[in-house]
Amino acid sequence: MVETDIARLEPGELIRSVLERGGKPCITCSFQANGIVLLHLIRKVLPEIPALFLDTGYHFAETYAYRDRMARAWRLHLINVTPELSVAEQESKYGKLYREAPDACCDMRKVRPLARALENYDIWFTGLRREDSPTRAKIPPLEQHTLPGGKTLLKANPLAFQTAKEIWAYLTIHGIEHLPLYDQGYTSIGCRVCTRLPADPMNPRSGRWAGRKLECGIHRFDHAGGGIGQRIAGR
Repeated sequence: MVETDIARLEPGELIRSVLERGGKPCITCSFQANGIVLLHLIRKVLPEIPALFLDTGYHFAETYAYRDRMARAWRLHLINVTPELSVAEQESKYGKLYREAPDACCDMRKVRPLARALENYDIWFTGLRREDSPTRAKIPPLEQHTLPGGKTLLKANPLAFQTAKEIWAYLTIHGIEHLPLYDQGYTSIGCRVCTRLPADPMNPRSGRWAGRKLECGIHRFDHAGGGIGQRIAGR
């Protein structure tokens, strides 16, 4: 199958096609709606797929509780990816970076820990959608992602063309519990200290980092204005 054909596949079909290539897969999941839908789809094919959760130490209590409920209910192969420094150690050494230098905080608590964890895998599934944010408007279903150490992974974004309406319909149809913070009006949920209600109803991620930025840095978008990812397929 050529790459342009893969770009036209439905999420479930694309997942199967990617897994058929071989290699060690994983999924990153923050337990937001996108990630839960993708995890549900992948587990139909590969129930034991490692689910990497970036445990920054700053998440909402509701996020941790929901993560634990879903991990128990679905018997997930959950891997909590943690930074080198605890929250207390980082704040003692550098202060509250999330206020003064959010890029540095994200780098220490998300970007570098994930890069180390991804060295163990060949395929990286994400729940990225084009509709999520202007920064994600051109993401392809498949791309190459190069880690800082030089290893290249196949990065699969099976939900790239899915709408929010489709995501929430999937959760409803399958009777899947969602993170309760959505019921409080949040539309994109990250660390408690950097997440607010959306400032722009047209941009779900506008409540992140008090509007100072839209991305933490783990996703680097060549095709949307920078980074080192290489696009494979799109439409």
